[in-house]
Amino acid sequence: RGGGGAVGSDEYERRYSGAFPPQLRARLRDAARGMFVFGYDSYMQHAFPRDELDPLHCRGRGPDRHDPSNLNINDVLGNYSLTLIDALDTLAVMGNSSEFQKAVKLVIDTVSFDKDSTVQVFEATIRVLGSLLSAHIIITDTKQPFGDMSIKDYDNELLHMAHDLAVRLLPAFENTKTGIPYPRVNLKKGVPPDSNNETCTAGAGSLLVEFGILSRLLGDSTFEWVARRAVKALWSLRSNNTGLLGNVVNIQTGHWVGKQSGLGAGSDSFYEYLLKSYILFGEKEDLEMFSDAYRNIQNHLRRGREACNEGEGDPPLYVNVNMFTGQLMNTWIDSLQAFFPGLQVLIGDVEDAICLHAFYYAIWKRYGALPERYNWQLQAPDVPFYPLRPELVESTYLLYQATKNPFYLHVGMDILQSLEKYTKAQCGYATLHHVVEKTKEDRMESFFLSETCKYLYLLFDEENPLHKSGNKYMFTTEGHIVSVDERFRNSLWQDILPGEEDSAEKVKPNELKAVNFSSNCNRVPDERRYLLPLKSNYMRQIDRMVGLI
Repeated sequence: RGGGGAVGSDEYERRYSGAFPPQLRARLRDAARGMFVFGYDSYMQHAFPRDELDPLHCRGRGPDRHDPSNLNINDVLGNYSLTLIDALDTLAVMGNSSEFQKAVKLVIDTVSFDKDSTVQVFEATIRVLGSLLSAHIIITDTKQPFGDMSIKDYDNELLHMAHDLAVRLLPAFENTKTGIPYPRVNLKKGVPPDSNNETCTAGAGSLLVEFGILSRLLGDSTFEWVARRAVKALWSLRSNNTGLLGNVVNIQTGHWVGKQSGLGAGSDSFYEYLLKSYILFGEKEDLEMFSDAYRNIQNHLRRGREACNEGEGDPPLYVNVNMFTGQLMNTWIDSLQAFFPGLQVLIGDVEDAICLHAFYYAIWKRYGALPERYNWQLQAPDVPFYPLRPELVESTYLLYQATKNPFYLHVGMDILQSLEKYTKAQCGYATLHHVVEKTKEDRMESFFLSETCKYLYLLFDEENPLHKSGNKYMFTTEGHIVSVDERFRNSLWQDILPGEEDSAEKVKPNELKAVNFSSNCNRVPDERRYLLPLKSNYMRQIDRMVGLI
């Protein structure tokens, strides 16, 4: 770098700038793979065929049959070997064809959805349905970019399983006056008689990617139709005043029970899937809804200075407001919101993404993890646990892909080292019960293997076929890879989707404001590549704001 002088003496410059040695990178890639292998092998040895691994007691766990109201467990665990299914495409991305083939055969031979389990429609869709579809797409890809992931005599079994599961989820969309689905369904008996009429926006409005892929692979519009109807119903309930949506709605009356509008739990993936549905299917109305929503988010949720990297004032932050008035509702942000910089990268708003990511990274540096909720006014966790969530790693990976700035490799190294130091258990990795005290909880969520390990591995694996093969991939909200493919842009039912009688327009992928594919990601000017993505005075300001300094 030219003009080193005084700048070179800055501690942020010293720590993060300059090239990142390829040997170190390879070592971290192997460490990320090792982390996945330890978690996966421990699950297979101690927990399979149960849904999850208890990493402290080295045993498996399934649904809590004694306490049906234990939704934290029962919403996710359906007695269908969840962790194995969720990890399938990570095995492929890491190039482990023998284990991938073995795992797929195990799923085909041992997993059934004919179970008396009441699960959350959203969780079953993103963790199970999405993974089955992703693995099916990998197996049937004629190019086989990840090595030979084909299965001898494969007869679309994973697609049939995905279809079977989706049919069992369909009752959630019946008998609802708004078209917004019930939050839970029993896989054998349909919607439970005592079912809750309230659901969250993300849970009801983030089914379109998986249901749309399934519909287009099967040539059956049913699934996409119900998922799209739910999105449109939610969209029609937005505030006339602010254009914002709340976080909890009554599916019979359309009344907003939770009036909080934010980017975290209850809302996050609704916005993510408006954009990702557009990227995948090219329906113009999805992009229009997303652009509208994004503009309203900027107008009403964003606080702080206008530009990320220049000017005076607080760093940009997205807060929780009342959907009708835009007034601040509380002073916390939650860890799920850390996905948002990654979404901003996809839309091309990289500068703003850099700033928001830096805020979450500062919180991570302070605790070695992200508390579930962090109070930015009190500079302390409001809800102190960390269940091995992937959102910060995901944004780090996407920002690295967009900028190629080695700063993000340093961030990834920090995250990997904290996970090893604080969450590694006797067999697998454990939820942190308290990010300050570093106490552990006996749970390894399936997304640790499907997302956290995958994004970390890909961050350090520059040569991965995902980056090099010329295929274009998109990640679902559970980190499952799907190829961005012409066949998903063709549907046979353009005329029957709700409200689309007039506007059956298809859009070419390159009409998006910023083209989303990696060919574009090398265009960051070289002189910025080895500078900090955020000027060090602004990084210091953020570190002060979270009590690091």
